[in-house]
Amino acid sequence: MPTLTQDELLALATRALSRAGASREMAESTALALVDAESQGLASHGLSRIPQYATHLRNGRADGDATPVVAAERGGAVLIDACDGLAFPACALAVREAVARARAHGVSFAGVMRSHHFGVAAYHLRPVAEAHMVGLAFGNSPAAMPAAGGKHPIFGTNPIAAAFPRKSGPPLMIDLSLSEVARGKVMIAAKEDRPIPLGWALDGDGNPTTDAKAALTGSMLPMGGTKGAMLALVVELLACALTGAAFGFEADTFFVDDGNRPRVGQAFLVVDPDALAGRPVYDARVEALIAEIMKDDGVRLPGARRADLAARAAKNGIDVSPALAQQLRDLAG
Repeated sequence: MPTLTQDELLALATRALSRAGASREMAESTALALVDAESQGLASHGLSRIPQYATHLRNGRADGDATPVVAAERGGAVLIDACDGLAFPACALAVREAVARARAHGVSFAGVMRSHHFGVAAYHLRPVAEAHMVGLAFGNSPAAMPAAGGKHPIFGTNPIAAAFPRKSGPPLMIDLSLSEVARGKVMIAAKEDRPIPLGWALDGDGNPTTDAKAALTGSMLPMGGTKGAMLALVVELLACALTGAAFGFEADTFFVDDGNRPRVGQAFLVVDPDALAGRPVYDARVEALIAEIMKDDGVRLPGARRADLAARAAKNGIDVSPALAQQLRDLAG
């Protein structure tokens, strides 16, 4: 299995996306996010997405020339129009705006409309943590999960992420999908012709299945049953009803080459601790909680494993399957 450095992968990914029609800014920001995900062991949101994004750019499902703009604003609230481009430049703009507005108003909400797949949700919150603010991220995606008690997909797997900075030490980075597992894991299992565990998904007829390919034509099961479905509904409303973005059932799946422009939404909530109890109190309270958590052997803080993998990847490079490495080289020309 070939091992490539992060710089080599960034160059390959940037060239592949640029050749598919992405602007330089869009290609670079997208490549950074996908290589970062791969370095943390998140293959379902990493390099495997590059062929998908490239095809969407070529087929018009994403506009490579799009430049995100501020579509509406008032006080701590701002709406970003991704203009049908890949999500990463729009999300970066939304987070910059959210941090600036939270600094001015104490709290801010930035929504993104007419967007695309936004990768690892927690990735977008790093600038928030670096500004020593608390951040929440939400995003919807094409329909993959049924409502509670239902059988046909309505909601996306709709990730939620949070970032809590610390006075010293890395921030707490929490990231979860509201399906039992991320749909990207099913996608990889389907590509590799592997079965999936029972309880991950339903087939197209609403029956439990271990067939990954059947699952991709059916629906994912929500984490925690009804509770997960309710949380997915909350995300759908935050990311779409407030922004005007497309609901999951209105967007064609990311996993097909042809289809509509998904126009899904994202939302970022940022809070400045200084606007509430104050930064010293916040820092002390966070450390008190962490100290209590770490009294038990075997406990790992959220984000710690990913950070360890990223450090290892920066030193040793990233292993890429021969097939994917060749596909990236072909796309990069």
